[in-house]
Amino acid sequence: MALWKEAGTPGAGPSPVAPSTTVPERTPVEGATIPARSKPRERTEGGDSVIAANLTIEGKIEGSGNVRMAGRFKGDVRIDGNFNIESGAHLTGQVLAGIVVVGGELQGNIESAKRVDVLEGGVIVGDVKAGSITVAAGSRMRGHVEFGWEDDKPGKVDSGRKTDGI
Repeated sequence: MALWKEAGTPGAGPSPVAPSTTVPERTPVEGATIPARSKPRERTEGGDSVIAANLTIEGKIEGSGNVRMAGRFKGDVRIDGNFNIESGAHLTGQVLAGIVVVGGELQGNIESAKRVDVLEGGVIVGDVKAGSITVAAGSRMRGHVEFGWEDDKPGKVDSGRKTDGI
C-alpha cells in the first residue's frame, strides 16, 4: 500500500510532460501516518573521544573532554578532562589531564593530575606528579612520584627571618 499519490495517477492532477526528467509529486494519503524523524544528536562541548585499538597515531592531543585510548599514540596529551590508557594500549609522551587511569603502558611523565590510578598490568616509565595516586597489585612503575602536595613549591617557608646574611 502506497502512502502517497504520485502525479500521473488518476485523480492526482495533470501528468508530467517528460516523466524521465521530472520528479513525481508526492502527497500524503489520507489517514496515513508518517513516522517522525529522529532529531540529530546535539554535540556537547567536551565530549568523549576514543583512539581505537587498531590505530597508531603520532601527533598531539589538546582540548577538553575525556579521552579513552586503546591503541598506540606517540605525542603529548593536554586535556581538560580525564585520560584513560586501556589495557594493551601504549603511549609515548607527556600527559596533563585531570584524572589519569593507566591500564596499559605509559612512557613519559604525568604532570599535575588530580588523581592517577595505575591498574593491574599498568606500566609507567616516567615521573608522576598528582594530588593522589592509587597503585594496584601487579602494576609496575619506574620513576619519581610526588603526591599529596599543593601547587605551592615545597620547602618555601616564610618564617619572617632574613636569609641574605644581614
